Amino acid sequence: MAGRLDGRIAVITGGVSGIGLGTVELFLAEGAQVVAADIQDEKGAMLEQRFPGRVRYAHCDVTREEDIKAAVNLAASEFGGLDILFNNAGISDGMRAIEEIEAETWTWIYDVLVRGPALGMKHAVPLMLARGGGSIVNTASIAGLQAGWGPIAYSSAKAAVIHMSKVAAAQLSPRNIRVNAICPGLIATSIFGASLGLPRAVADQMAARVAQGAAKVQPVPKAGLPDDIAQAALYLASDASAFVTGTHIVVDGGITVGSRHAWDQSGVSPFAELFGDAFGAPADAS
Repeated sequence: MAGRLDGRIAVITGGVSGIGLGTVELFLAEGAQVVAADIQDEKGAMLEQRFPGRVRYAHCDVTREEDIKAAVNLAASEFGGLDILFNNAGISDGMRAIEEIEAETWTWIYDVLVRGPALGMKHAVPLMLARGGGSIVNTASIAGLQAGWGPIAYSSAKAAVIHMSKVAAAQLSPRNIRVNAICPGLIATSIFGASLGLPRAVADQMAARVAQGAAKVQPVPKAGLPDDIAQAALYLASDASAFVTGTHIVVDGGITVGSRHAWDQSGVSPFAELFGDAFGAPADAS
């Protein structure tokens, strides 16, 4: 049976671990050839060994435009062009008050999360136009939609990614290049440990802790996994979403549907706190 990405060529940043790796594996299973762009060279070499001739690794620090350009051009030189760009590389800072955050931290966060995807699109577009169009998918976050789901610099950068995706879609969709964003919720990856400054090996181990606890804090009682985001990326990259552009897909197990009482029967509605039995729980009669 034909794969949904047969004959397609993709570049995936942050492609050797977490969401990126899950997406590389799924895209390959669906028939694509993939450039996995990352800064983890040892993992990149192992990925090439697992999928000889179908994956090429590119060392790519997305704060360096020359690295991004080289990764995109590798897709053309090795596989013949570019159809899909998944701007997925990400970092985060720890939860700190705004008055405690250094100027350099803001620059670093925005360079990776906003400037990196912008430069990825810049260098991908000419190659996509040469193939008649393409699909660009940007990783945003539920932190870009609501307060409380991430540090302030990270959250505001992810909000910028959502809007940048919409504006880029307005520019590029008339030329048959669709642009969309994905907003993950709690996904069991190493980004949580990395945001605390832990060594990468320890951060990778923390993903298991996230997987154990996430199911308890959202309506869907299972941990969010990289494959959940990879499936959304596959939809947006494939012809199944040919009429979808300039929007974002929330993949979060329902964690943003409302406050806990909306889905947890043991929770107490704030209306019940105020008005008592009329809203399903007693108020203090005194």
